[in-house]
Amino acid sequence: MEGLMLARTIAEVQAVLPARTLGWAFPDETTAALLLEGVGNLVFSYRPPQPALYLSNERLRGEPHNPFQRLLVARVRGDLTMAAQLKLDRVAQFRFAGESGFVDVSPARLLFELTGRNGNLLVLEDAPEEGEASWEGRIVAAGREITNNRNRFRTVRSGGQYTPPPPYSKLDPRTMTAADAESLQHLPLGKWRERLDGLGLLLGAELVRRAGLPGDQPPLSAWPRAWEALQGLVADPSIDVGTLNEGMREASRQEKAAQLRKTLREPLEKRLSLLRNQLADVDRAVEGLETAVQERGEADLLMAYQHGIQAGESSVLLPAFDGSGEVPVSLEPQLSAVQNAEKRYARARRREEVYERLAEREPVLRAEFAEVQADRAALEEAPLERLEALARTLETGRTDRSPYGAKYTSPGGFEVLVGRNNKENATLTHRVGRSTDHWFHVQGFPGSHVLVRSGGRDLQLPDILFAAQLAAYHSKARQSGNVAVDYTRIKQVWRPKGASAGQVHYAGQKTVYVDPEIPE
Repeated sequence: MEGLMLARTIAEVQAVLPARTLGWAFPDETTAALLLEGVGNLVFSYRPPQPALYLSNERLRGEPHNPFQRLLVARVRGDLTMAAQLKLDRVAQFRFAGESGFVDVSPARLLFELTGRNGNLLVLEDAPEEGEASWEGRIVAAGREITNNRNRFRTVRSGGQYTPPPPYSKLDPRTMTAADAESLQHLPLGKWRERLDGLGLLLGAELVRRAGLPGDQPPLSAWPRAWEALQGLVADPSIDVGTLNEGMREASRQEKAAQLRKTLREPLEKRLSLLRNQLADVDRAVEGLETAVQERGEADLLMAYQHGIQAGESSVLLPAFDGSGEVPVSLEPQLSAVQNAEKRYARARRREEVYERLAEREPVLRAEFAEVQADRAALEEAPLERLEALARTLETGRTDRSPYGAKYTSPGGFEVLVGRNNKENATLTHRVGRSTDHWFHVQGFPGSHVLVRSGGRDLQLPDILFAAQLAAYHSKARQSGNVAVDYTRIKQVWRPKGASAGQVHYAGQKTVYVDPEIPE
């Protein structure tokens, strides 16, 4: 329901205020109908993504289906004294005077957000003063509780403070002048809705139909015709059946495209995050190479001057080979000069090996990073057909998911489950796995628990290598080669007392060496 349509409904309600209320009816779990004496039912349909507010003469019945609807019956009572809309936004407010009787009912406000997927119906405490509508207050109850887990920008919770969504900074078609309309003459008529408040896809399409002008072209000299059509739309924001059908189709396409973009964006963002971390490893390896050069230099000095260094010293000053002065070198007192030098050589070699391994992959990582960035940018502009094709490709390439770990099938036909986090690792090892099933884990590195549901049967070498490669790939040793992977029976794996989820000890293991990769 778009802003101008809502404005018309609000105007119809305002024309009969104050109105006596005769009770609530609830046709379904997300529809509430308030019977107004002499008017009919004021219907609040608050099911996303198409919430609606309208007057109906239809006879509606139904008892409350949930606690929120029961609260409406008990808390929202008395004469309806106010109906208002927030500018031309899709937010409406209604004030009820309350009742006096055996149990007094305080005045309350009913606030309706008709904002697509975020549609909601809320009961607010009464505003401090009557008169102009107040758009803030304490929430008594909400049809849909919205927490930080669902929306990190805006929460709606019972007992919390309500703040309305910020209104759009657009022209109000009810008060704009012909001069304002002239400023739109260079904008395609189909895009006027981007500059005008209260118009969405449906009313934007209806404006094009009423003007009889191409929607993809600016009206230019024909703008008076467009202006006349806009004035008519403000006076009567109803929609032709053909336009409604086309607009609903377009709205549905846009809704579907938005959902697909969200689904497709997630793996791209995860991949970008992983690539950023890997490129950061490259940068750290470059810094490590500089440290390696320094350590080699100090080791060379220690080897050259070893006979002049006293045992037990924690630091020495040694002459630089180029004659530039003395170089301070820290020592481990319990080690000899030669042992200190060897330790520096070993650290330098490890840093150099890490750099060589990562430097070899750096061009590939940077090229992939640029490619994924381009894919993410293209995603925002892709039409629905392209998004659907990408979604099909993603679904085809996705590993069959299981409630307990990623699922694979070994060459011998055994089901192989891979834990995707510590909780799943613990579940696979201590709940899903049988005592005679096989368990795999990379040696000496954090990683996934891999469960082969062998049912007591022995594994052949292809099955062992298959599971071991998965364990190596899903571990911190992924960037290494020839990774050691231990495997044993589940009955030989146990969780130490007080250990966190996923931490285990095991015995009776055998070890294989594999390269980390997803086996074919």
